[in-house]
This record gives sequence, structure tokens and C-alpha cells, in this order.
Amino acid sequence: MSIEELHKLSAVEKLKIIEALWGDLVGNEDHLSSPSWHETELIKTEKKFLSGDIEALDWQQAKKALRSTPLEK
Repeated sequence: MSIEELHKLSAVEKLKIIEALWGDLVGNEDHLSSPSWHETELIKTEKKFLSGDIEALDWQQAKKALRSTPLEK
């Protein structure tokens, strides 16, 4: 399916494709591996959290903060 074809689909059809793709990915987790930088970043974040440099937000606060941050282009 091309990008042009995807643009023509309804939101419901797009969500069904996303669900199918996600189901396929999580069904094959053994074939997925995180990039090496991911563990490094998680460790950095954990250290910052444990030292008090950053604090946890509840999910509602996190969503609000993420939605108010402009995306980089």
C-alpha cells in the first residue's frame, strides 16, 4: 500500500491497520531489540530521578506537557 492510498483511508481504517501492525509486532517480540542508546538513556534518566534532578509526573500531567511542546521539524 502506498502513502497516497493510506491518505485516502478513513481514520477507522487507519486505526485498524495500526492495530494489526502493533499486534504483529508484539507477537514477535523476540525479533525486536532496543537500540543500544536506549538502555544508556534509561540509566541516565534513572540516575537523574534518584538524585532528585527530575521528578515523575502522573500520566495526565505528562500528556499535557507533551501536547504543549512544539514538534521539531
